[in-house]
Amino acid sequence: METTLFRRKRVYDPVLRSIHAWNALLIVFLALSGQLADGLELAWPAAALWRLHLWLGYALMLGLTARLVWAFAGPEVARWQGLWHPAAWRAVLGQRRIFTPPETFGHHPLASAGYLMIYGLLLVMALSGLALAAIDQGTGPLYPLLGYTLELKTFFRAPHEWLQYVFIAFIVAHLGALILHERRHGVPVAQAMVSGYQYLKEKP
Repeated sequence: METTLFRRKRVYDPVLRSIHAWNALLIVFLALSGQLADGLELAWPAAALWRLHLWLGYALMLGLTARLVWAFAGPEVARWQGLWHPAAWRAVLGQRRIFTPPETFGHHPLASAGYLMIYGLLLVMALSGLALAAIDQGTGPLYPLLGYTLELKTFFRAPHEWLQYVFIAFIVAHLGALILHERRHGVPVAQAMVSGYQYLKEKP
């Protein structure tokens, strides 16, 4: 029986792992609360859920702010440079090999492109959510500018609703990629954001 040898390195620091867990859970809770509130016909339960949704959104913005700060103040892997790999992206597209095993410690180069896209879409989601809070609930920092301007509701609601499905798809793809990495490449990837340790196969 062939024995697989691994190199192990502590890559993800406790602050980064905590921010990751915070933001991931809030995205899931926001999607659930939004879906439930949309499906309720009774006024008061829906209103209570939308209020909860709003506060969960504020909590996510706090988490995103923490991630932004840690992208400048944290260790090397947590910084923006750890996600910016244009040469690796071009190489992957040129080879047409998208799902490749991890070869270096840190974020997978192709996955990092997805993370950057998600951060950009989360910014759009946050801004549209603040606009809807001002329009629907008469609250939030955008209230002086957009308070109860119902004619703009559709403009902000459309991207906010569609993006939730993008995030749900991203969560499914993200978890699926972790499982595939473990099964196809034999690398224990999923535990990295829990333990902080990343494993790479030793080259023969």
